[in-house]
Amino acid sequence: MTNKLTMLLDIVPPMVPAGAEVMTITNELPPGDPGAAPHRHSGPVFGYMLEGEILFELEGEDPYVIKAGEAFWEPGGDVIHYQAANNLPDRQSKFVAVMIGVPGEPMLTFVDAEELAARRDRRGAPRGTEQSAVSGAGAAPSSEAGR
Repeated sequence: MTNKLTMLLDIVPPMVPAGAEVMTITNELPPGDPGAAPHRHSGPVFGYMLEGEILFELEGEDPYVIKAGEAFWEPGGDVIHYQAANNLPDRQSKFVAVMIGVPGEPMLTFVDAEELAARRDRRGAPRGTEQSAVSGAGAAPSSEAGR
């Protein structure tokens, strides 16, 4: 039997800061869990769904579903990450994320209500109109070559 490699994500991130800190985590979300409150990351984040599915939403994009076996990413920086919620009401969802942080800045910073209100016009379509991760801009389970 030979080793089999499958391309899950092929992108060129907007930036990887010199001296970056890299953190790898797993995130287990109980059934229906909304995930972290709106936040931003100092650098890019790359993820892979291990089980279940999440509703994923970045600023400027419509929310979409990412399922087990699919990869996703976000550029970090000034982009608000609105949600990575467990999209399943009856079972856990779990993903691994690799976060690349800017030296001296926190990996994750929560966004306050005032800023959310000021940037309301940058948010995508409301929940219920989400699309599959296959066509979502932040995910690339096929050979999509970044944005």
